[in-house]
Amino acid sequence: MSDPDAATARVRSAASDLGLDIEIRERPEAGSLHEAADLLGVEPRNIVKTLVVKRSDDTYIFALIPGDRQIAWAKLRTVVGVNKLQLPDPARALAATGYERGTIVPLGSSTAWPVYADESISGRVALGAGAHGYSLFADSDALIRALGATVADISQPIG
Repeated sequence: MSDPDAATARVRSAASDLGLDIEIRERPEAGSLHEAADLLGVEPRNIVKTLVVKRSDDTYIFALIPGDRQIAWAKLRTVVGVNKLQLPDPARALAATGYERGTIVPLGSSTAWPVYADESISGRVALGAGAHGYSLFADSDALIRALGATVADISQPIG
């Protein structure tokens, strides 16, 4: 979605419909996770990546992963109950969510795909907000509850 006002309005509306208190802030572009964390005033682990993941039947899930970790594919496949998962190309991710990569958030997605959240997510977190140059802030427990997310060990340290 190229119109940042429309994209962030969609996110705000979805959060409101779920009774979720969020804050959306404009933010400068960052060159690294640590720079982004400094700009947002959070720890790297509190920047939560929303990854859209494709199942073999061409349906999707959202995986919420702390910024300082990565998907543990074997763990995620076990939790989801499938043998194969993959990251879709940018065009498929956009078609599946209505958001461009780097802005994806489950709130206001064009389809309400199931959400899986890593068990280590805690505290006040920052996520994409539907548009480049914006971040969404929310309490992680309230976010996970509002999204009806399945919480599990689905990540591992980067590297």
